[in-house]
Amino acid sequence: MAKRAVMFTFPKEVVAQPVIYNLGQQYRVVTNVRRADVSERRGWVVLELQGKDDDIENALAWVASVGVRVDAIGGEISAG
Repeated sequence: MAKRAVMFTFPKEVVAQPVIYNLGQQYRVVTNVRRADVSERRGWVVLELQGKDDDIENALAWVASVGVRVDAIGGEISAG
């Protein structure tokens, strides 16, 4: 299984939608939220995604299609 670190940035129009929940339900990807800052107007979330490469790529394409900015993160993600 592949493991990827990404950052999702949510605009005001999408921040209240259950994007991460839907990602886990619609695609064979395990999500692990490592950091987050969410308000009514915007938000960002740092996630670890685990699954097959194709499943992760399809999931990230879907997330981008609903209006969330997706950025890859290199290196280790610290817990705090």
